[in-house]
Amino acid sequence: MSRTNVLANALKAISNAEKIGKNEVLIKKISSVLLKFLKIMQKKGYIGKIIRIEDHRCGKIIVQLIGRINKCRVISPRFDIKLNNFETWINKVLPSRQYGFIVLSTSMGIMDHKSASLKKTGGKILGFFY
Repeated sequence: MSRTNVLANALKAISNAEKIGKNEVLIKKISSVLLKFLKIMQKKGYIGKIIRIEDHRCGKIIVQLIGRINKCRVISPRFDIKLNNFETWINKVLPSRQYGFIVLSTSMGIMDHKSASLKKTGGKILGFFY
């Protein structure tokens, strides 16, 4: 039986490796959405380097962990979020307003909730991390 949600499996593997205390984690299936999600996590300082290994199949990546992630999950189904509904989702998902990020898939690309509110756009919710 194959794994269907690549993003959910990768974030769960990262979360489990972080709880155990590993320095890096190998993710065997990748997608473009996963790579963009990880780039946002890297830009915000939650993970270290992302090394991509091309094996002429699905691809693999090695993510270096720095010990900052407490929880990272996918929200499924991907609910639509309007600009005026950001506060309700922040209160539902994140532990505090100043702590953590919600990642959205918008018409302008994949971004976190703070940059989406600055660009005044809504979108579909992918997941969160803190």
